[in-house]
Amino acid sequence: MKEKFKTSVGGQALMEGVMMRGPASLCMAVRRPDGTLDITTQPLTARKWQKIPLVRGVCGMIDNLVLGYQCLMHSAEVSMGEEAFEAEESAFDRWVETHLGEKAQNFVMALAAVLGGMLALVLFLVLPTVITGALARFLPLDGWRALLEGVLKVAIFVGYLALVRKMKEMKRMFRYHGAEHKTIACYEAGEELTVENVRRHTRFHPRCGTSFLVLVLLISILVSSVLPWSSTGLRVVLKLLVLPVVMGISYELIKLAGRCDNIVTRIISAPGLWLQRLTTAEPDDSMIETAIAAVLPVLPEKPEDGLW
Repeated sequence: MKEKFKTSVGGQALMEGVMMRGPASLCMAVRRPDGTLDITTQPLTARKWQKIPLVRGVCGMIDNLVLGYQCLMHSAEVSMGEEAFEAEESAFDRWVETHLGEKAQNFVMALAAVLGGMLALVLFLVLPTVITGALARFLPLDGWRALLEGVLKVAIFVGYLALVRKMKEMKRMFRYHGAEHKTIACYEAGEELTVENVRRHTRFHPRCGTSFLVLVLLISILVSSVLPWSSTGLRVVLKLLVLPVVMGISYELIKLAGRCDNIVTRIISAPGLWLQRLTTAEPDDSMIETAIAAVLPVLPEKPEDGLW
């Protein structure tokens, strides 16, 4: 099994910017309306669950949802300009900020991230089960139920990404996503982080969140094939109960695929890499500059300190 140099440094595309997360810190680089860069860094605290197999996948997903939402809100404020952002804020947001303070505002942001995750669960996991159960009442599906449910899951997921990609704001965010991947690939190749060097690298990366979600989807399809169909409600509950295990397994497979290069890990990575054709796009030089500015502050002094 061939080992590759793979760093734990990862990131996320933001509105007109990139967030990079290293072993000990996080950095956001966001373009202001005047074209200059706003650089924000913050320390990260190591947590015990990060070293526990399976558990780290579930906790990491929740942590990334909350942190990612907070970073997106920050990037929206910076990229739009404070006055424009305040004009876009809802009355509820202003009331929370004025009357309940920063801690309550952070709680609301975390709650919004969790609710967004729950909505995704309903859309990609629950809805296909409900549709399949309804069709089974009128059609003789018999042994084809699990296959139909799996096809619906994939179709809804891919269709959702294809629709989102058509949005103007998301098109630019997907280009920043490509810049993030290229920058990490350049660093992992041991090259100097310049626009020229980064530009040459691929925008597809096996440790992408897209690849993780694809694995969760595919493994959940396999697990669902052995769950009972006696009741649609029972099936939904069972799927939600086994979801943490599915997420944990998916995370460990992503770690393996990111660290090793062989036929097995290439097969594991293939679906996610293919789908990144929807969730990434080629960036321009200013986007690459932004990604480089975000990653430099979070890189460990010794590369081995940030091994994946």
